[in-house]
Amino acid sequence: MELFEKTLSSREIFDGRVIHVTVDEIELENGHKSSREVVGHPGGVCIAALTDSDELLFVRQFRYPYKEVVLELPAGKLEKGQNPLENGKRELMEETGAIGTSYCSLGKLYPSPGYCAEIIHLYFCRVKEFGSTNPDEDEFLKIEKIPLDKAVEMVLNNQIPDAKTQTAVLKTAMLKSLGKI
Repeated sequence: MELFEKTLSSREIFDGRVIHVTVDEIELENGHKSSREVVGHPGGVCIAALTDSDELLFVRQFRYPYKEVVLELPAGKLEKGQNPLENGKRELMEETGAIGTSYCSLGKLYPSPGYCAEIIHLYFCRVKEFGSTNPDEDEFLKIEKIPLDKAVEMVLNNQIPDAKTQTAVLKTAMLKSLGKI
């Protein structure tokens, strides 16, 4: 068993500013044909920034698809050709004013692999210092510092529904408990 699906054709349905949607005709490994609806996305980056007091930097912002304010770690969309780590450093500074040090990768996350091609790159850093924020023109944020232990508790109590934030918080807590960060 190869676990592979061959693309036979691809038809564009929508080409927007952020997403690109296609319907692909595919051949399954048993020779049967099927179709897949695919949302293309340039990807993103998320930063778990830990202060000297073991607090993570969070932002609260209104997320239109859910019609609610969501608590998240600083994050942003990648532009084509952008380096994820450099983009993450910029997002952290723009959204929280923080400058990080000792960055390390926490891996990558596939938020919805059944239909979406988005990949979110996760990073950890220590907060070195704070400067001023510079959010995007259409970005309105409230910055919060939450102790790492409390953030883990919030994830486990379903108070943080955002997948990238949950993953980065839990990976940060585990790596810290193992003395790796």
